Amino acid sequence: MRTFDLTPLYRSTVGFDRVFDLLDTAGKAETGGYPPYNIERLDEDDYRITLAVAGFSDADIDVELHENTLTITGSRQDADEGRQYLHQGIAGRSFERRFQLAEHVKVAGASLVNGLLDIELKREIPEAKKPRKIAINGGDATNIKVLKGADAA
Repeated sequence: MRTFDLTPLYRSTVGFDRVFDLLDTAGKAETGGYPPYNIERLDEDDYRITLAVAGFSDADIDVELHENTLTITGSRQDADEGRQYLHQGIAGRSFERRFQLAEHVKVAGASLVNGLLDIELKREIPEAKKPRKIAINGGDATNIKVLKGADAA
């Protein structure tokens, strides 16, 4: 595993500490493979996370958004009591998946169909944060001052 030292970036930037913390924790995070998932970009502002949660019902799954962290947890009541498996290949164990969402990304909805949990995400940038065109006022050049440097005599 490769590690990166982000210390030099902390010295020369202001306000990006949260981004560097995310990079640092993403590099150290243990990536479990259960349940498998996809992240899709549907268009410029719409995304979908799909988790394969075979054997779970909607009552067994919780989807929670706290600040910018989307947490999906699944826990089943042990319905396998009394069964004797010769082979058990379908995982039904409890899980927790966390996703860090960018600023202004909101959960638009969730659905569970055929063992696939789809979580729809939408980026909604507030009007005040969108790019704006700034008009340039015309005027004369009388308000411009020429600064004399130390070399000018």
